[in-house]
Amino acid sequence: MNRDDALALLHEHTKTDSLRKHALGVEAAMRGYATNLGGDPEVWGIVGLLHDFDYEATPDPKDHPMRGTAILEERGYPEDVIYAIKSHTTYLGLERRSPMDKALFAVDELVGFIVAVALVRPSRSVMDVKVSSVKKKMKQVGFARAVLREDIVEGAESLGLSLDDHIHTTIEALKGAAGELGLDGAEQG
Repeated sequence: MNRDDALALLHEHTKTDSLRKHALGVEAAMRGYATNLGGDPEVWGIVGLLHDFDYEATPDPKDHPMRGTAILEERGYPEDVIYAIKSHTTYLGLERRSPMDKALFAVDELVGFIVAVALVRPSRSVMDVKVSSVKKKMKQVGFARAVLREDIVEGAESLGLSLDDHIHTTIEALKGAAGELGLDGAEQG
């Protein structure tokens, strides 16, 4: 199990740029949390990279993430990686047991939300995103409507963090991947 293989698997099953960038963002956030919570950044990053790799082909809850985790099982991925990916959904009803499980659930929706906040800034850069901006946008029901705010709050709580600290940690992780995510302001038109 290594990043190059995981990235190839992502690209094999995920064709849209937005979903690939979401995976890269969640990877960055997971690596940041691994460092903070004593996990292996390589393993946690791969979990982030692959958590939705089957979503494009199988977005229906009866199939996602089960189709993807079956592929991972066939390829010999470790059980803790597979379990973390399964447990990031709420509809499977799995307990999030490990810090890795909890972190994946916690960052999944938040990464998407922070990206949305960055994209409406004049700079289109995550470098300019502040915790206060994210919290203000969370109160706007029409903004990034599909993002489940309650999952963001529950994720912070499951990690034992304040919402502010959770948002800050995730923003900082995304700043480290800003170029790869197209959120460094360089693509202004």
